[in-house]
Amino acid sequence: MNILRDILYKVTLEKVVGNTGVAIRELQFDSREIGLDDVFIAIKGTVSDGHEYIEKAVNQGALAVVCETMPKHIVNGITYVQVADSQQALAMMAANYYGNPSESIKLVGITGTNGKTTISTLLYNLFTAAGFECGLLSTVKILVGRTGYKATHTTPDSLTINKYLAKMVAAGVEFCFMEVSSHGIHQKRTEGLHFTGGIFTNLSHDHLDYHKDFKEYRDVKKKFFDDLPKSAFALTNIDDKNGNVMLQNTSAKKYTYALKSYADYKAQILENQFSGLLLKINNNELWVRLIGSFNAYNVLAIYATAELLGLEQMETLQLLSTLESVDGRFQFSISAREKITAIVDYAHTPDALKNVLETINAIRTGNETLITVVGCGGDRDTTKRPKMAHIASQLSTKAIFTSDNPRTEDPEAIIEEMEQGVPPENYKKTLSVTDRKQAIKTACQLAETNDIILIAGKGHETYQEINGKRTDFDDFKIVNQLLTALNK
Repeated sequence: MNILRDILYKVTLEKVVGNTGVAIRELQFDSREIGLDDVFIAIKGTVSDGHEYIEKAVNQGALAVVCETMPKHIVNGITYVQVADSQQALAMMAANYYGNPSESIKLVGITGTNGKTTISTLLYNLFTAAGFECGLLSTVKILVGRTGYKATHTTPDSLTINKYLAKMVAAGVEFCFMEVSSHGIHQKRTEGLHFTGGIFTNLSHDHLDYHKDFKEYRDVKKKFFDDLPKSAFALTNIDDKNGNVMLQNTSAKKYTYALKSYADYKAQILENQFSGLLLKINNNELWVRLIGSFNAYNVLAIYATAELLGLEQMETLQLLSTLESVDGRFQFSISAREKITAIVDYAHTPDALKNVLETINAIRTGNETLITVVGCGGDRDTTKRPKMAHIASQLSTKAIFTSDNPRTEDPEAIIEEMEQGVPPENYKKTLSVTDRKQAIKTACQLAETNDIILIAGKGHETYQEINGKRTDFDDFKIVNQLLTALNK
């Protein structure tokens, strides 16, 4: 039985009307989900204000309401709790409701612009291979042991996080690796969680449709490290100019990793090929099946984290050598007859696209044509569109601009905004094909023996969203089907 006053533990209360000693059933922040004896937490969201639905929630059977502003109409028998911040209250209440599961697991959060999914997923794979029961909360999937659940956000809402952490505790999970997004931190979804460690990957242009400016985006990421306890570790990429910023006010034990700077964990790239990387990590040579300098950073962060979590060095090195790339992250195949290399990558920021293209250019001999298919998402940061197109046109032999997930925007208008970033000397190198499948088909038709096709932006996603409707769309499947058909 859950008593309301117990669920409100550590929540800063401003005013209470009614009895907090009542037994409640579930916590809800969506009025449509309210059932008898539930608690409704009214949250001021970016689209709607939950306070407008308090009356509806009470009519549907809510026994208690948590809100920032008391409603004008108070119903007898209903408990009203006024708090300063409903999002923060939800996070604390969710943790209490599920028995504070993060305190019973070694929870590691990974934040930064790029690399979160790769690092969290490969840490899960590595520790699972080492014989531990593990959990994963990522963009791609949620895993409790080996049982998978569908993920809808990079960082789920507080209730979802704690629900799955509680499942992990029940399943005997020892380690959980979790992507921590700037949205999740800003919306206080991670408040009330006890982290064993935090990892900072890098910071570049992203989510400026949500955050006011780059400084706010950076400071939100920094807050995650500010809130880490003394018992935790804070591991940061010191090669990134914001790496040190993350550590400025943290109470956690500080560690650094780098390829270019002096650091606690240092790596050097000895060989970089399509088949993998030969690295030297703290004087140990290691071959991994991951590609590119950005993955060298990811591998180094994984190596450091494994050591900080107590894994033996030689076992870590051996397990790292067996890891495969994550779906949609530099995922590639080579066509049987024409030997055309098709690469699918989630690169949806200027920095990520630049990293992937520079990696390909560093590996290829120069005799192959590099054709890049890229789009930009609708209802998202518009300022990165011309930058993405500029990079694609500059670093590719041919760039094809197309739709990503247009959502509610006109896809052709998005492409026009992208085209503004193409310098005049690169006009002849670009094409615009609005239909994404047709754009991929065009790339396949243009490609000749040994050429390289990069399809960027959607990566692991298996859908395309147009005007609120999602249809099946898998870049990797489509390019392989088209290459197979063309090679017959």
